[in-house]
Amino acid sequence: MTAAALAVYLWAGQLQAPTSGTLQLPAGVVELERELAPPAGATRLTIEGAPEGTLLRAGRGFRGRALLVLAGARQVTVRRVTFDGQRELHARPQGLPPSNVPFFEFTANNGVLVLDSECVRIEEVRFERIPGFAVLAARSRNVRIERIEVRDSGSLDERGRNNTTGGVLFEEGTVQFTVRASRFLRVRGNGVWTHSLYTSPRNSDGVIEENDFEELARDAIQVGHATRVRVVRNRGRRIGYPVAEVDPEATPVALDTAGDTDRCVYAWNRFEEVNGKCIDLDGFHDGEVRGNSCVNRGRRGDYPHGHFGIVLNDANPDMRSENIVIAGNRIEGFVFGGLFLIGRKHRVTGNAFVRLNLARCQPGKPGCVYWPDQPELLSSGIYLGRGVSRHSPAEDNLITGNTIRGFGMSRRCIVAAPGVQRAKNRIAANHCADR
Repeated sequence: MTAAALAVYLWAGQLQAPTSGTLQLPAGVVELERELAPPAGATRLTIEGAPEGTLLRAGRGFRGRALLVLAGARQVTVRRVTFDGQRELHARPQGLPPSNVPFFEFTANNGVLVLDSECVRIEEVRFERIPGFAVLAARSRNVRIERIEVRDSGSLDERGRNNTTGGVLFEEGTVQFTVRASRFLRVRGNGVWTHSLYTSPRNSDGVIEENDFEELARDAIQVGHATRVRVVRNRGRRIGYPVAEVDPEATPVALDTAGDTDRCVYAWNRFEEVNGKCIDLDGFHDGEVRGNSCVNRGRRGDYPHGHFGIVLNDANPDMRSENIVIAGNRIEGFVFGGLFLIGRKHRVTGNAFVRLNLARCQPGKPGCVYWPDQPELLSSGIYLGRGVSRHSPAEDNLITGNTIRGFGMSRRCIVAAPGVQRAKNRIAANHCADR
């Protein structure tokens, strides 16, 4: 079937498109000038590529939200297709949407858009050169993505920095989602992440597991405004690269968090060469961070956006940093300290924070002062903070059985910020050394 015949048969006016059954796409390259969209409400429909291979490519005149749009769909499967967004033709410099606008209303030229749908499967699909998101799912339920590959995707803002695009995004209260056994290579924004407006329902009941990430300019994984999400057994390297595409106002993170996020588990993930933070827990509470590792083997100059290994934060006004288990993690080769801790009732046990303070910071040293009234912050192994967005001092925490090694760690192993009392925490049996 030719591309012209496909357009007439399948998509013209959405009149003759099948609403159920199996649609096998034609073999070869099909150039699209507008988005493909089965009728709203399509049910029990499978869209699959030909055995010889099908490539759906954004033509020179393409205009659309995505190459494929599934709106109000039920039990739809997309498999064995390659989507080519021709980023070099269609990418336009664009920043982030306003805070009251979701990405699905803002970002065009995506790979697949899933909107108000249920029971959608995307399997064995390849995305390349997508200007927007490879997959963007909003206000949907039971979206399962397995064995996909995303390459050379995402666009930049007017300053040449990443704008979060390129990977897989779930937003606006998407429920029961999975990304498993997939690969993300040279993505300018985030690899896999969740996001919802402050006024929208949180995303929930997700699994992000056994994926590979390599060379992303922002985050490998971010869980934002969510509950009950498991992030387990993922692998990655070169997070925060290429350096020229990093937004210095958004430090790259291997495992990031935002919004109000609780009852989540980050476990047994392995990352190497992280030009930023290993784990950011901004908004994370009542959850577990267990058995993860981030290992950097280079020198300070290899990590221009280098940071602490693990950082807690409290930007969302609806959460309190409480009840986090941080156990058995390995943080190696970070520019500043191992753990920035705020809040209460956390259990920090059995972690290895080693080869810390690559910047060789000491109190007052140029380039080593973040807050002038807290001169030891960037030179400490574990820093007991007093809060970031509000008063949230580290207290009633258990800190025991940790190894803390690096420049100056024998003197500034576990340091309390001015106004924070070490005695209000249980600190014992930690091993501190300079090497």
